[in-house]
Amino acid sequence: MRIFLIALFLVAFGFVACDDSGTSSTEQNADTEQVSSSSVNSTVEQESSSSVVPNDTKQSSSSEKDVEVKSSSSINSAVEPESSAEGENNSSSSSLVNLDGWIWDKETYLNPEINYGTMMDERDGKIYKTVKIGDQTWMAENLNYSDSVKTPSLKGKSWCYKNDEKYCDVAGRLYTWAAAIDSVKFANDDDNPRDCGNGEKCIFSDTVHGICPPGWHLPDTTEWVALFMAVGGQSTDHPGESTAGYIIKTQRGWNDYKGISGNGSDAFGFSALPAGHGDVGSNKVYFYDYGCYTDFWGAYDYGGSLAYRIALSFAAPDIAYLGHGTKRLAFSVRCVKD
Repeated sequence: MRIFLIALFLVAFGFVACDDSGTSSTEQNADTEQVSSSSVNSTVEQESSSSVVPNDTKQSSSSEKDVEVKSSSSINSAVEPESSAEGENNSSSSSLVNLDGWIWDKETYLNPEINYGTMMDERDGKIYKTVKIGDQTWMAENLNYSDSVKTPSLKGKSWCYKNDEKYCDVAGRLYTWAAAIDSVKFANDDDNPRDCGNGEKCIFSDTVHGICPPGWHLPDTTEWVALFMAVGGQSTDHPGESTAGYIIKTQRGWNDYKGISGNGSDAFGFSALPAGHGDVGSNKVYFYDYGCYTDFWGAYDYGGSLAYRIALSFAAPDIAYLGHGTKRLAFSVRCVKD
């Protein structure tokens, strides 16, 4: 059955191995190793993307007067870790073999044609670029918050790629579903204590702030769809797909696939980087697909081991997939303004 599910995923989404032959690095954590997406089936049970977009009743609304798109040039139109394994803050500053063309400066990947705003996360003082797209204001960078003392949900459930802070500085941290929604906060809710996370199902009746900074929250399904519509992404012949992928990807940093660039236009400044994924085994943390894939969590729980996520791939540069991902995997987090 496991082999069948993996084969189904490969057929349905053209999931291909990320060519990281030029991106390998010596691991500093003996319990951590990198594997390519073609070999993770021994540690990762890939889930096919759901074609169902759940109905949420919340309406998104946000605005930021000093943040607006400077240019929306015409667009060419053209997925999972929960464990107590410790990996956070085990960073190294050792030299790495960079991805081909990768630059360790996050400003390089922002669209110079966009007037970005800024916001400061008062919890740790980090500064993030922001951008208004349609009626929503989004962080234009992936969240890089790691304080597991202030936020116990993060303990053993968030990492820098390869446990190296360099990656976090550019592409943010990778979080499990339990970390992203701040599951400990739900468990300690005086009015409605709930067990949320892997193996559980949580019904969210209100905005899920999760691990986002004060005044920001984890986007729900309607907010992701609203983003895709605002940038002009259209549905394809396949349910659960939008052509918004090309429009929200960075203009550089994505690997080529069969001679075709995986980069996007980033016409509205969302600037989605290929941050890769993390997976936690019983004793090891695996990192893979940096330069080729990225996923973002959304605030909807399918129950059991599945939650809502958005996926982007270098092999299908036009497409954004909307569906479910396995909660134990570590994905990126983007926050939207309340």
